[in-house]
Amino acid sequence: MNPTDGPLPQAHRRRLLQGLLAGGALGLSGCASLGGSNAASKAQVVVIGGGYGGATVAKYIRLLSDQRISVTLVEPNRQFVSCPISNLVLSGQRTLADITNPYVGLSDRHGVRIVHDLASAVDPVKKTVTLAGGGSLAYDKLVMSPGIDFMWDRIAGLQEAHAAGQILHAWKAGPETVSLRRQLMDMRDGGVYAIVIPEAPYRCPPGPYERASVIASYFKRHKPRSKVLILDANQDVTSKGPLFKKAWKELYGDRVEYRPQHTATSVDGATRTVRFDVQDDVRADVLNVLPVMRAGALAVQTGLANANGRWCHTHFLNFESTAAKDIHVIGDAIQVAQGMPKSGHMANSHAKVTAAAIVAELQGYDPNPHPMLTNVCMSFVDDTHVIHVASVHEYQAPKKSFFTIGGSGGVSDARNELEASFANAWARNIWADMLT
Repeated sequence: MNPTDGPLPQAHRRRLLQGLLAGGALGLSGCASLGGSNAASKAQVVVIGGGYGGATVAKYIRLLSDQRISVTLVEPNRQFVSCPISNLVLSGQRTLADITNPYVGLSDRHGVRIVHDLASAVDPVKKTVTLAGGGSLAYDKLVMSPGIDFMWDRIAGLQEAHAAGQILHAWKAGPETVSLRRQLMDMRDGGVYAIVIPEAPYRCPPGPYERASVIASYFKRHKPRSKVLILDANQDVTSKGPLFKKAWKELYGDRVEYRPQHTATSVDGATRTVRFDVQDDVRADVLNVLPVMRAGALAVQTGLANANGRWCHTHFLNFESTAAKDIHVIGDAIQVAQGMPKSGHMANSHAKVTAAAIVAELQGYDPNPHPMLTNVCMSFVDDTHVIHVASVHEYQAPKKSFFTIGGSGGVSDARNELEASFANAWARNIWADMLT
């Protein structure tokens, strides 16, 4: 198959989607254990960040090197909390415990050394990582999976309103997810929940629209006179637009209102009011503002965010930073290739390509010259119906980048209950793939 092939028949697309959900095989095309050399057995790899990218790369470096390469994972949190599926906590379909998993499988089953601390600095020349709690770690290869951080100054007053608990984002799953859930539960029937979406790129393209959908479903059940208002800086829905809009119209009617081209400039936390560059101010009972995003703070501090000061350019063959040798950057923090979303599944795929490349390089081999990536994003539109977008990406050596294979995925024909079971299976499989 090549990028000019036509669309796949629906039955083939369905089998492809089911294959993408088999977590243990995601993103490993062309990868195999490479045995070990004396140099590799002494190598030290440090991984910063234990999310979809970091946890996966730590595990797979150990697996692909037959446990010969030492891996240290630096992650301040004791447990992994998933951003995908976290919108269902807001609607009451899941609890935070349902999307929380321990890291002990990485250490007990795979021998990954886990340091629960914050990486405060990286020295690319000395090849050391400084820990906030004291001490440092030396590395031969460093993988940074720092996720996203927020550019608070892009919306005046937002950082202060967030610190006061008046306006939340809940775009990093955890206690703030529970706090936003509490705001929704406490909101009067007949009130307005407004979500403010930044201009792309941002973490998880369909995520804000899924959030609006499942909150509308919650209102339909428990607060039927309430309304969801979507205030989007983009010109249109950035992912699965026709499917989301059809669901809003058919499931919720005038309970959901979508307004494009609304770029937020400031907020007033006390009155829960958001102001825009052109459009009228909006006041809401619950105001959920997603800040403008960039690569995690440590990547910026280390000088790796060399794409407009926001994202990190990498060599896509092995995801090594273009700014520093032997530092690999994966996940949401990178400047993505054409058609490549910032998603948990994609971070998992980045991690496997990177793990295979690092194991090869530390043993004196060239990395796989034709790596492949897969992605699937599943979005709930109510309690029981899901829509998806899926794709396969191949590395093209002449262009030194990844490109989507034509006809390799696509979107759902319509929302359906079967894909809800796929979504739940995807979550279980990918969490197991990362952490056990």
